[in-house]
Amino acid sequence: MSGVHTSPSLRWFQFLDGQGLRSLGVFAILVFAFYLRWTVGLNPYSGYSTPPLYGDYEAQRHWMEITLHLPISQWYRYDLQYWGLDYPPLTAYVSWICGYVGQYFNPEWFLLDSSRGYESVESKLYMRATVIFFEYLIYIPAMVFFYKHWAKNTNWSTKNAALLLVLLQPALILIDNGHFQYNSIMLGLTAWAVVCFLCDLDVIGSVMFCLALSFKQMALYYALPIFAYLLGKCIKRRTEGFFLLIKLGITVVLTLGVCLAPFLTSTSDLLQVAHRVFPVARGLYEDKVANVWCAISIFVKLRSLFNLEKLVQISALTTLLCSAPSFVNLLLNPTKKRLIYSLCVVSLSFFLFSFQVHEKTILLPILPVSMLILEEPVAVPWFINVATFSMFPLLKRDGLMIPYFIMLCLWNWLGNFLERPKKYTLVLNLLSYVTMVAIHALEFLVVPPAKYPDIFTMLNVIFSCGMFTLFFVYFNYRQLTTSTKSKKKTQ
Repeated sequence: MSGVHTSPSLRWFQFLDGQGLRSLGVFAILVFAFYLRWTVGLNPYSGYSTPPLYGDYEAQRHWMEITLHLPISQWYRYDLQYWGLDYPPLTAYVSWICGYVGQYFNPEWFLLDSSRGYESVESKLYMRATVIFFEYLIYIPAMVFFYKHWAKNTNWSTKNAALLLVLLQPALILIDNGHFQYNSIMLGLTAWAVVCFLCDLDVIGSVMFCLALSFKQMALYYALPIFAYLLGKCIKRRTEGFFLLIKLGITVVLTLGVCLAPFLTSTSDLLQVAHRVFPVARGLYEDKVANVWCAISIFVKLRSLFNLEKLVQISALTTLLCSAPSFVNLLLNPTKKRLIYSLCVVSLSFFLFSFQVHEKTILLPILPVSMLILEEPVAVPWFINVATFSMFPLLKRDGLMIPYFIMLCLWNWLGNFLERPKKYTLVLNLLSYVTMVAIHALEFLVVPPAKYPDIFTMLNVIFSCGMFTLFFVYFNYRQLTTSTKSKKKTQ
């Protein structure tokens, strides 16, 4: 990596490196990451004290309640109007584990029906602790191992400073530890799959990715690049590749079969799971999300022009067409570096053009983008800042404005060691940050006109969507022009 600047994080790691205390540096990262997650968790969350449905916090708690008390056949059928379970079975199993353990602390937290909206201090501490537990069980070790392998030729202090930035990236912390979700489980399983692919452990990597799919269906954003990489690898190996393809096929079928096993005895139960996991009836997008369909809705009302079936077809075709160049390039040149770039490109394509996108879905492109922080020291922090900004309307609604600003300021301060933008990107870089600050200032200082109450949110949507489109083009270019030789890191 060129153009490295001194910063608080880099100077500190350089000091530890000089003292021969490298293990202490990693431990310090993990402790500081825990501290920030727990501190953000002391703030409000989605649906805090807002009956009758509350929010995502209550959805997660309610799933613990129903999986704990109801037979499996009822998990995807029970009172669907009140946060009916709509994630794949591995989410349900994790909810059952959390509910099973939690009832030993206080069974009132998860009593069927009567615990709806339960918000005691102790129950909230437990719920917050479960998020952090799974982060440290799955996501954080995966990222540590990723940088240990991917940046093995980079000097220790720079590598660990980059790891610190990735573990402290504000978007995931604000959503999982603030808003309240368990995205880190799906992202962690995907990260483990990437680690396995980088180590040529393709079968184990396939297991990990199938588990990610079995936890959240949004992991499909990564499916095309992973399929292209593995298929391309099998084709290039010919006879050996044919047997690898057979092993991978069996692995996928067995892993998904095990995850779905309790539902395979009943066609009706299996179809109900599929119906809940892929809720087409919800519409093209929810709320104000920074993707193309929402951004152009100001000028073209697609939901008025086309019926639901046609919108599904339009979004699916557009997503596949925009993903095709990256997919084909990776299929023909299945290198590990191209895999990560393709994960960035295709997940961004799905965010920008696919059906039923949420604000929080930008977390999926953030994962592979953050993996390139040493290769793309300008683009990565820029992207993460825009991505976090794009979720501000959601975070504001949750009462997380103070953590939002503090986390962004801290993260950018720690990242001062990264390379500065070149002259040809400096103007656009500065202009984008000035625009984000201006939109925030307008939102806090100006009362929106009664005719356009959502004008500042839509300004956020249009700006963020435009930036994501530029990043989509850039990462496409980087993948298509990537050399087969690895870039030499600074020693």
